[in-house]
Amino acid sequence: MESKIPSSQLPVVDLDDKIKRVFPLESVLKDPASQAIFAGRNLPSYIKDWLIKCFTRFDEFDAEACAEFMNEKFPPRGPGFRRRLLQSSGPIQIFSRLIINTDLMRGQMNFAIPDLGISSREGVVSMWMEQEKLERLHEGEVWGVMTLLYVRPGDNSAGYVELIDFRPFEPYRVELNYYLEAREQFGIHEWIDLLIRSMEVNPDYRGPDGKLEFTLNKKLTMISRLLVHVEPNLNLIELAPKGTGKSYLFNNLSKYGWTVSGGFVSRAGIFYNLSTRTPGIINNYDFLALDEVETLKFANDQDILGAFKNYLENGRVVVGHYKNVSDCGLMLLGNIALDRKLKPRYEDFFRHLPEFFHSSALVDRIHGFIPGWVLFRFTEDLKLRGYALNTEYFSEVLHLLRVEPSYSQLVKEALDIPRHADTRDTKAVIKLCTGMLKLLYPHACSLEDIPREEFEQLILAPALRARGIIRQQLSVLDPEFNPELPDITISQTYPV
Repeated sequence: MESKIPSSQLPVVDLDDKIKRVFPLESVLKDPASQAIFAGRNLPSYIKDWLIKCFTRFDEFDAEACAEFMNEKFPPRGPGFRRRLLQSSGPIQIFSRLIINTDLMRGQMNFAIPDLGISSREGVVSMWMEQEKLERLHEGEVWGVMTLLYVRPGDNSAGYVELIDFRPFEPYRVELNYYLEAREQFGIHEWIDLLIRSMEVNPDYRGPDGKLEFTLNKKLTMISRLLVHVEPNLNLIELAPKGTGKSYLFNNLSKYGWTVSGGFVSRAGIFYNLSTRTPGIINNYDFLALDEVETLKFANDQDILGAFKNYLENGRVVVGHYKNVSDCGLMLLGNIALDRKLKPRYEDFFRHLPEFFHSSALVDRIHGFIPGWVLFRFTEDLKLRGYALNTEYFSEVLHLLRVEPSYSQLVKEALDIPRHADTRDTKAVIKLCTGMLKLLYPHACSLEDIPREEFEQLILAPALRARGIIRQQLSVLDPEFNPELPDITISQTYPV
């Protein structure tokens, strides 16, 4: 369906200039040519953007100065850094990522630096650090400036690397009100394009014939990948052909997410480890992305299936005597076979997924489905060449929007929900609408700030499509399920 939004709100030609003017300190020039300097370094986008911003003056990126800084603070992979530690006579300061693990049995915090070949058996966190700094070293991955000291072995003891100081990577102190006020200066189509640009994608992408390929619906599908960043306890699945960029986004956009790509998945790793008494991934991040789900293998299927069903229903982690509540969302990412018309080859979209995902009780708890096959394989033309929000700033804003309670209330005021509507369908549609509202209209204080037609087309319609696919797939998995959604519409009291 084509956009019915007035053409006066279509993107302006000088969107680059507008982004620079409205977000002078928070925007960055995205240029694939400048990415060559990062070749061979395992750096996410939010680190790359920060470096580009630091070494750009008057739209000119100083690649030489940036390379010199990285060589000093970002040691390259290989055995060289291990030898440097061994031969050092004092502390060494670097910028890298840590993987933190608390070992209650030994009464210590361990760390690994995978990019430099330091394992968790070799890295120990000094408990003499300031308490505030220790608290920032949460379980899992943490980026920052660290000071390391090689502790030489004594009699009958092994040497180890000690983390004696740490400063987390937080270049921005985000004022959410500033972002909300800035949103008011953009038309809705300009803002949609800004969001897509901030995902490092070119919203003006044209096909080989020169035709503009990004329809409004495709743009909304692309933006829906951001929903788990802003809406707590939201559970989504995206199935798409390989090469459509879904994995890249969840690995690079935000330090508040964690991605597990294929392999072995256990209840201990995801929820809670009874042996080490250590909380799992789900307790420490805004969202967990399970990538390449068709290759996942689950330990003790019934145990972890029960844990997942319980968690997806109410956000509760229950393992043995351990109980906790988390707002971490779940993003399932997988591939799907298409026919020559680029449509799913089989009616059952979950056909090639592990048996774990054939449980209708589990699928019903997934709020929405993203049909990634409507998007494009990533090509050079799809890479953004222009201004966008700095990835670190953008991810901080998305993180802050998660805890804002007013958006859900606006959605409930806007919708007319039948009394007989299935509770899970209702919950899913409200959560999907709330997430899209945060993304598209973060400045909205009342429904009067959102034209009725725009709410219906840009917020409600995508939510119904996403939940509608889940409902249809439920009927394929289990004939007991009605494939039709309840008739959720815009309330008659919505301001005209």
